[in-house]
Amino acid sequence: MREMEFKMEREGLVKPGDAVHVTEGVLPLSWYYTIEPAVAMSANYTNRERLKTRDGVVTEVRTDESGYTVVARFEE
Repeated sequence: MREMEFKMEREGLVKPGDAVHVTEGVLPLSWYYTIEPAVAMSANYTNRERLKTRDGVVTEVRTDESGYTVVARFEE
């Protein structure tokens, strides 16, 4: 089990309990994940931190100074 945080700009796009699918994006030395359809984006991760699965469940949505943070749980 693994939890990851994603930054979301607008309220109400996902809620706790929602099933989500993420896509993986590639940068020169890292990877990032996007909850589809372009709902929220993760931080950058190294090769050894990459997700092994692309489907998860939202466990929490919290408000912070930069918008909203979505916490999703993935079975690995």
